[in-house]
Amino acid sequence: MAYPIEQKLVIAVSSSALFDLTESDKVFREQGAKAYKAYQEEHLDDVLGKGVAFPFVRRFLSINDRFAEEQPVEVVLLSRNSAVTGKRVFRSIDHHGLNITRAAFMGGKSPYAFIPAFNAALFLSANEEDVLKAIGSGYPAGMVLPSAVTDDEDDHELRIAFDFDGVIADDESESVYHDGELNDFVQHEVDNSKKPHNPGPLAGLFTKLSTLQQLEAQQEEKDSSYQRMIRTSIITARSAPTHERVITTLENWGVSADETFFLGGMKKERILDAVKPHMFFDDQKTHLESQAGNIPMVHIPFGIANHKA
Repeated sequence: MAYPIEQKLVIAVSSSALFDLTESDKVFREQGAKAYKAYQEEHLDDVLGKGVAFPFVRRFLSINDRFAEEQPVEVVLLSRNSAVTGKRVFRSIDHHGLNITRAAFMGGKSPYAFIPAFNAALFLSANEEDVLKAIGSGYPAGMVLPSAVTDDEDDHELRIAFDFDGVIADDESESVYHDGELNDFVQHEVDNSKKPHNPGPLAGLFTKLSTLQQLEAQQEEKDSSYQRMIRTSIITARSAPTHERVITTLENWGVSADETFFLGGMKKERILDAVKPHMFFDDQKTHLESQAGNIPMVHIPFGIANHKA
């Protein structure tokens, strides 16, 4: 029996994250809403190209193919478009074979207030204002940054990478580092190594992904030939001895990552190039840089790392 939406892992996505709307946005900025509407109607049957979040969303939805009875995941569209201008988006969704059926079209307003209404564990958007409003309201959201879009259809694995502080966990430790020196941070974490962190903005997403991985583990027990699809990584600038509190936190929550990297200040790009995630979440933009520009990255503008002086 399919899960009701309250029990699903739901991701909300804007049309700007899912598709390449460069040309449409240019018309809107330069000519206004009326010209934008006319442009979309004239190009109604022109399929939109894949956006940065498309490879992630396509693989995420394919989890339902693995668990046809439960249907444990869903993607909903949260759009600033009107329903009329959104017709092209849904035709493109249909063309690409994405099973997205629920949507909110806001007629120019920000859709962030409807994140909890759809039980979304994440809202992906290329609109910084919408993401900031969502985070400011305590909702899980991230801004998709521009990158090259690579969607290898022969690659069936879904790889998701997370920073720890300010993303999975709260920014308590980052606040200590921000207000003091590295030695203060290290001492604080050693003193609190047995105390789990409070959840950060994407703790719910990470926890629900862990639940899906348990479904995969059960399937693997039934069928030894089953190949797991979801692979999670934590990539943090921490190193020993501050690593222990990360482990304490995950154990306390009853979750784990497939891979955990404690880099001690190394550039995260070196690991990301090897992991090749379909999405990497970090609260610090300085870590969201790639020379090749081919790693899909999402900024989580949460906590002390994003406070303006």
